[in-house]
Amino acid sequence: MSSTTLLLARHGQTVWHAENRYAGVSDIALTDEGRAQAEALGRWAAAHPVDAIWTSTVSRAIATAAPACRALGLTSHPEPGLRECDFGVVEGRTLAEFATENPTAAEAFRTDPVAHPFPGAEDPKEAADRGTEALRRIARAHIGERVLVVAHNTLLRLVLCELLSIPLAEYRRVLPRLRNAAITELRVTAAGSAALLSLNVPCDLHLP
Repeated sequence: MSSTTLLLARHGQTVWHAENRYAGVSDIALTDEGRAQAEALGRWAAAHPVDAIWTSTVSRAIATAAPACRALGLTSHPEPGLRECDFGVVEGRTLAEFATENPTAAEAFRTDPVAHPFPGAEDPKEAADRGTEALRRIARAHIGERVLVVAHNTLLRLVLCELLSIPLAEYRRVLPRLRNAAITELRVTAAGSAALLSLNVPCDLHLP
């Protein structure tokens, strides 16, 4: 086979995500619900084994992958290119809070989040490029295999748009959110092209 199956999963819920706060480069722990979601992902992995597990370097992603690693006797591989976007001045805050302080910038972000990222934030185009290249490197390293990749909501949405030829500016509209610990299945060829097989499916739905 000349392609790799990538099973993409957003990490489990954190305190900030429960409050709809942006957690990009901040290292925020999982909630009890997030740990339960990680355990569900581990049960999914036990029922649908993968050949390798890769994660973002942030602890919430590593902790989400840990039950799957235990279930399969695998060690996860950290990949810096899979880290979440840096959200600049909005780190730890909600969009509503930012809009109260700077309504013009907030409205510009809502209109086109790529052309008008938050002040001090990482360039979304650069984030999409690094995330896409990371997934392609992983795919090339596991031709013919199934790989679980645990990363982050915004980064994965940007990468999905990049791989599927969807304008990056549309990522918030086309992909409003990825559910915590849900599975998105991609087939990536050795040349780097991608096909979407399933999107945002809760891992519990995959269990017998």
